[in-house]
Amino acid sequence: MQRWLDHAVTPPQLLPDTVDGTLAYLTQVLGHACYEAWTLLRVKQIYPSLGDAKAAKPALFQLLLAHQQVIEWWQGGRLRCAPADQAPKQQDVLKQLLASHRRRFQTVDGDLPPAAEVDGVLGWITLVDGRTPVSLHAWLCGSIGRFQNHDVATNTLAAVDDASALVLFLQERASRSRHTLRAYANDLRKLIEWCRDRQYGPLSDLTRTDLLAYKHQLSEHRVSTDDDGSQQIKGAGESTLARAMAVVASLYQYWYDTGYLIANPAAGLLSGTQVRTGFVPTRFLPPAALAVCDLMMARAVAQTDNLTQRRRQAIWALFRYGGVRLAELAWDSRTNLPRIESDDEGRWALYVMGKGDKQRVVPLPDVAIGPIKAYRVARGLSSSLSRFEVIPLIHGFKGGSLMESGLYAEVKAIFVEAGGALAIDSPVRAVLLASASPHWLRHAYARALVVDHKVPLTVAQSLLGHASIQTTAGYAKTDLSQLREFVDLSFKAGHS
Repeated sequence: MQRWLDHAVTPPQLLPDTVDGTLAYLTQVLGHACYEAWTLLRVKQIYPSLGDAKAAKPALFQLLLAHQQVIEWWQGGRLRCAPADQAPKQQDVLKQLLASHRRRFQTVDGDLPPAAEVDGVLGWITLVDGRTPVSLHAWLCGSIGRFQNHDVATNTLAAVDDASALVLFLQERASRSRHTLRAYANDLRKLIEWCRDRQYGPLSDLTRTDLLAYKHQLSEHRVSTDDDGSQQIKGAGESTLARAMAVVASLYQYWYDTGYLIANPAAGLLSGTQVRTGFVPTRFLPPAALAVCDLMMARAVAQTDNLTQRRRQAIWALFRYGGVRLAELAWDSRTNLPRIESDDEGRWALYVMGKGDKQRVVPLPDVAIGPIKAYRVARGLSSSLSRFEVIPLIHGFKGGSLMESGLYAEVKAIFVEAGGALAIDSPVRAVLLASASPHWLRHAYARALVVDHKVPLTVAQSLLGHASIQTTAGYAKTDLSQLREFVDLSFKAGHS
């Protein structure tokens, strides 16, 4: 059987090596049945009465009255059932499930290393390169770098190759938060791809000249072609360049400090890189543009009231009135977050896992509750909340939950549609909406708190989940309109 890796867990892990085991694993992580065999005896063991079983699974119960065994399987975003002799084979169902979740479950290329290595090092390597982890593992271990320390007395990291040394770095320096881990892995992947394209490496073999060349390559401007055929000159921003080089410098400093390297080729590499001294948010949507999006969403639901539109409206409400980050709205089965709970007075609050794996509670206003209730009803759930629910807040039509890329696409679709409606009357706003992303709604939420309603910074910091109050204070920096208002109030006619 071909081996598969689950990329939605940290570190990614191998799926079981049997069809039964893999289907059982998928049932657990996707939150719905994948392939189950039912008999009347099993029904009696699971449900308190036959009446309860009939109410819960009417189609399956009806088939069991005429057939000894009925198979229930997941296909096309919902459960189906048929007599055992008419149902598809387990292998076929498994193949369809893995194909429908191909971004999450991917095959492992090449021959697998020993089992212990797969469960350990390779799982972490997959974070850096999810498509060809075995190839990357071989590249990291294929040769000895010129700066690698072979003296076991001074190599306190006890790593014998770049693969194990890289994993130890990720575990110790980047695993506090899944956001940090993902960012570190992404920046390290860029460095490794640059090395492999030029046949450099492994990482412990790179010289200072190599790293400076990589830094120069990151800062170079490139010509890119948009979907409409127009060309633009783009380059990495100062903050992007600084973050990427900070990760590289941190890796080599860690390796040098622990004795894995005899020299640090990245020493002083950050000199000349601009350090951000203050946060000044600039990506805002004006209230008028947000109002257009609200109106477009309401009209879409009124014209086509189906599950697809209800889901999109709920997603919009959560981003618009929850001020959450994109990753915070992607459901994690291990923590059952994000989720919504209500207090004794019926007031709703959104629970999310923020940066640093810190849980945050965001009260939801009444304007957000209506769309979420309507979405729950469209899903076949009760409009009221249950404290015992362990289901994705936003479901995926192919099963499981809608993850970050899907959430991004839903919000982006709203921006694109609203921008299209403004293309003639307000082309400037149309262009602004076309470039907007879900994080712009977080900025709008923060600005509404800090600037429009003068919410105390400590309260806004708690709602936004900022580690530093200086970040929250960035939204309080005055703009020209505020300065004009203050001057007008200070020097009214007839007053000095």
